[in-house]
Amino acid sequence: MRKYDVVVAGGGVSGSIAGIAAARAGAKTLIVEAGGFLGGTLTAAGVGPMMTFHAGHKQAIQGITDELVQRLRALGKSPGHIADATNYTYSVTPFDAEAMKLELDLMLQESGGEVLYHTMLAGAEVSDRRIRLLTLCNKAGLSRITADVFIDATGDGDLAVWSGVPFTKGREADEQSQPMTLKMKMRGVDTGKIKAYIREHREDFPRMNLDITVMDSAARLSVIGFDKQFREAKARGEISIPREDVLFFETSNPGEIIMNTTRILGKDSTDPWSLSEAEIEGRKQCRELEIFLKKYIPGFEEAVVVSTGPSIGVRGSRQIKGVYTLTAQDILAKRPFEDVIAHSGYPIDIHSPDGEGTATEHLEWGAMYGIPYRCLITNEIDNLIVVGRCLSATFKAQAAVRTTPTVGAIGQAGGTAAALAAKGGVPVQEVDTGRLQQTLVAHGAYLEL
Repeated sequence: MRKYDVVVAGGGVSGSIAGIAAARAGAKTLIVEAGGFLGGTLTAAGVGPMMTFHAGHKQAIQGITDELVQRLRALGKSPGHIADATNYTYSVTPFDAEAMKLELDLMLQESGGEVLYHTMLAGAEVSDRRIRLLTLCNKAGLSRITADVFIDATGDGDLAVWSGVPFTKGREADEQSQPMTLKMKMRGVDTGKIKAYIREHREDFPRMNLDITVMDSAARLSVIGFDKQFREAKARGEISIPREDVLFFETSNPGEIIMNTTRILGKDSTDPWSLSEAEIEGRKQCRELEIFLKKYIPGFEEAVVVSTGPSIGVRGSRQIKGVYTLTAQDILAKRPFEDVIAHSGYPIDIHSPDGEGTATEHLEWGAMYGIPYRCLITNEIDNLIVVGRCLSATFKAQAAVRTTPTVGAIGQAGGTAAALAAKGGVPVQEVDTGRLQQTLVAHGAYLEL
């Protein structure tokens, strides 16, 4: 049985950054990933762009997550952080997903960390408040692995829940989660034609708070609107998607867009049967969108679909009950935390679990909030750290901290803390948060202390 200092379950954005951070901090580290590459939603679910690294003009998220962006930028695979043409948030960060896969591989290898692809968790053994080993399932069958500290980066909190950590799921009133979305990537889109239409029909884009100068100066296009066409297509029965408008973003590659418009309601990503149904429904909605866009939206006449997914995007499911639960009040009041390990300026952003509508609560311009280390650890397990969207937070708070730059910053904190706990031989609850913060800053993270 192989033994590591730190084992990370899940190689998504947060897990990848956590693994790199733990290895850079001197821990013998392994990432266990069900797919064949790192990057999670950004590379396996077609999500893009990343948003947002900023709070006003201040870059609130730096460190390893930003290092990834700068490496892609140096390769011509990302324009870097650019203005959000919809004016929803401060910046967006387009990227080439294929290039991101390789850069994450390289960053992990350079750090000294390892990865085991095409491998899923099949169980955990727990005794005396510690995870003793994991059972893994892959082409070699079942095997076991152990570590001093484990990081749950599964997105759904699988390892934590299997280890006996209590959790909530979805909205407190009825356990309904935000809808899933299957992304669709299209090429051959005439963005110049789209911009020309927007200039002449601003009334069809009420949520863009339209500033034409921002749209024209942004290196890539971001659009939310075409309300009239979408509404009329729904009335004709051509569109069944339960949302009110069309949302898409241009990637790092000009003329290539990611469509973020499908909305799959009432499905549960922790139930494999429900998740399978969601994938099928997502593809049906993408086909509707393809026909609609090519028929009614200027600029899409010659566009072709190059991919859906390949996996559906999940906004939320389980939230662990950690030592501390982050609340919407904490975010909106910008409550200070002595054990802060990451900041974000992204608003509370809730896609309605009931159908149409997206509820947003913005902080004042330029404000940012903190995320405490206590949201990453539990009262039950002494060698478990939870990173990513399943950290300890209420439904509304999670809707703010779930986006990829923020979970990347959370991952760097979790990976660094795991290395400190493993090397120091202490429970994760006893990690010196002052030393953790100093290490994060030394490794490029931004913290207001």
